[in-house]
Amino acid sequence: MGKGKHDHLKEGVRSTENDKMQLKKTIGYFDGVNFIIGTIVGAGIFVSPTGVLKYSLLNVGVALSIWTACGVISLMGSLCYAELGTALPLSGGEYSHIKRALGSLPAFIFIWTAVFTKPASNATRALLFAEYATRPFYGTCPVPELLKKCMALAVLWSLGILNGRSVKMATWVQTVFTILKMMALSVIAIGGIVLLVRGRKENLARFENAFSSEIPDASQIAEAFFQGLYAYGGWWSLNYMAVAVAVTWADRVIPSVAWVIPLSVAISIFGALNSSMFTLGRLSYAGSQSGHLPVLISMLNVHYLTPAPAMIFSTTIASIFIIPADLITLTNYFGFSVWLMIGLTCASLIVLRYREPNLPRPYKVFLPVAFGMVAVSLFLVLAPIVWSPKVQYIYALLFMLGGLLIYLPFVHFKLHFDFVDRLTCYLQLLLEVSPADVYADGKYE
Repeated sequence: MGKGKHDHLKEGVRSTENDKMQLKKTIGYFDGVNFIIGTIVGAGIFVSPTGVLKYSLLNVGVALSIWTACGVISLMGSLCYAELGTALPLSGGEYSHIKRALGSLPAFIFIWTAVFTKPASNATRALLFAEYATRPFYGTCPVPELLKKCMALAVLWSLGILNGRSVKMATWVQTVFTILKMMALSVIAIGGIVLLVRGRKENLARFENAFSSEIPDASQIAEAFFQGLYAYGGWWSLNYMAVAVAVTWADRVIPSVAWVIPLSVAISIFGALNSSMFTLGRLSYAGSQSGHLPVLISMLNVHYLTPAPAMIFSTTIASIFIIPADLITLTNYFGFSVWLMIGLTCASLIVLRYREPNLPRPYKVFLPVAFGMVAVSLFLVLAPIVWSPKVQYIYALLFMLGGLLIYLPFVHFKLHFDFVDRLTCYLQLLLEVSPADVYADGKYE
């Protein structure tokens, strides 16, 4: 899967010999902030509170403590990622960091898992968008499944084409929907403050004896953390679905215009989906450049200089997850694998700190924070397995290990078939794409 032997694939699709096939750095500070907000503020803030309270066994004190701890953990994780991101500003994110620190095999396991879990998560977001976008038109009646699936497929491919054609358009859409979602959250926040002030004594009385209810066990606490961390974490991609508390809130606070909240949730999910698809395309692109995915995925469109094949690849997988509804439930089986990868990423920081002490680091996190993140990741991975073992965890583990069946022959031993080159050339001409150019130091953009 190396690049050198595929140099001939560039012929026939380049407009001139002097053109440079490289990803353009067109995203500025403001656009970057919008993408981060778009990833963090998605469906989670609207749906996670119910899950946290449920797995806290309706214990208000435990639920509030978990929300606080989730905020601290997310801050710790963000600080660790800030060091890695500034020291190694690579387009592959966690994948690139794991590959540099821990080697090719852990990085391949990461991308093997991400190639399926992240598109499955995008499929879930698309279905959620369809659910909330159509809910105002159906009132209390259920939305037809066929309509939801058709709308989900439409929004997936619309965003896939948008991200495959123009980075500027994708960032413009992200900016607009970030502004709209922050307006929606402001309405909810202001409404909550007004309710608290009006019924101060009644509302504060609910916090008396906050810890008097049943205390959840370790497995339930881990499940509650999954819910809370989904709402906080911009890197979190899976969620156990629950009833959206924002809709209940709207029915109680602004019943005359309660339809505004489902629409606001749809807007928020749309922005999160756009941001997630943008980053997933870059992850697939980076994995292909390293030889862990087919070479076609690392090619750029000759007209727009965007990773169009990577976008097509990830959008197609997401579409497959949308068609049969029962497959969407399989995304829950990979919940622990996400935190396993976060633990590996934070472990990469520790390894690089000792192995490459002279690596330029504009920002350095307090090292015990990284150790703490590794410990939290281990708890979130092991607690559900040890205290509440389920067969789906075995399935997820077998799936991750199944990546070895691909890695050993095609990556480690570099097994290669001539018909793959012919197919790649055909698709290259069809899609009008070309491999990225190499810099003087031998690296690709």
